[in-house]
Amino acid sequence: MKKFALFVVSILTVVLLAACGSSDVSKSASTDDTKHIRIGFSPGPYSDQVRKGIEPILKEKGYTIEFVEFTSGNEINFALAEGSLDANIFQHTAYFESFIKENKLDLVETIKVPTAPMGIYSDKLTEIKLDTSTKYKVLIPNDPPNIARALRILEEGGFLTLKSDYDPLTVSLHDIESYKVEIEFVEVEQAQLARLISDVDYAVVNGNYILASDRKLSDSLLLENPPFEYQNLIAVRTEDKDKTFVKDLTDAYQTEDFQQLIETDPQFEGFWQPPYFKQRKK
Repeated sequence: MKKFALFVVSILTVVLLAACGSSDVSKSASTDDTKHIRIGFSPGPYSDQVRKGIEPILKEKGYTIEFVEFTSGNEINFALAEGSLDANIFQHTAYFESFIKENKLDLVETIKVPTAPMGIYSDKLTEIKLDTSTKYKVLIPNDPPNIARALRILEEGGFLTLKSDYDPLTVSLHDIESYKVEIEFVEVEQAQLARLISDVDYAVVNGNYILASDRKLSDSLLLENPPFEYQNLIAVRTEDKDKTFVKDLTDAYQTEDFQQLIETDPQFEGFWQPPYFKQRKK
């Protein structure tokens, strides 16, 4: 009887261990079998890029994409970090690195995406023609990374001169060495810039917000060629960076079909193209 009892206990132990092992394997597998990708966006063209060019490619691989749009960019990285999103596509490197450092978020960049450049716009003036006797009201973003970006464009446009030793990622109003004309800066949140263009003489606005307001990049008086730190990216949680869905998402951007869309669709005219576009053409 004791032998039988020991036999039963042994069998139960094996079954339980097998079940636990199976559960662990299943749990491990489930961490890398995401087929429903939740992507966060701010208003603008980056969700359209995904709808038109990326979603069809991923659908063929069995994925569905949930588009989650936020009215404020400040919320999107937090949503990704806490798990409400699987990726986000809305920001450039300077903003991303500044935000995750300040807020201690464990996020990582995966790949650069075609980017709508920042530019100088005006509803009152048809060109950048500066008069030293005039005081100009100039609209710029109010977050440090984009203030830096705006000042660099204003320097290119002849409004001011920056100090020679400024840091491209942290340049601020304190780094202005001299003004070529008198300027009154109006600083507002990025999402508000496009709707306030008519209230000022010149406005420095990110391209995605220009397009979201039914304007065109070609309406700009000066359009930047964005340096590395102002090129937009896909961000994911660091723990997810090697997962299959992340690889498939980034691979889709490097396909012939997607790149032809960016090059031929009028909606994306004027977009900066990442280096992998040029590599494809070689």
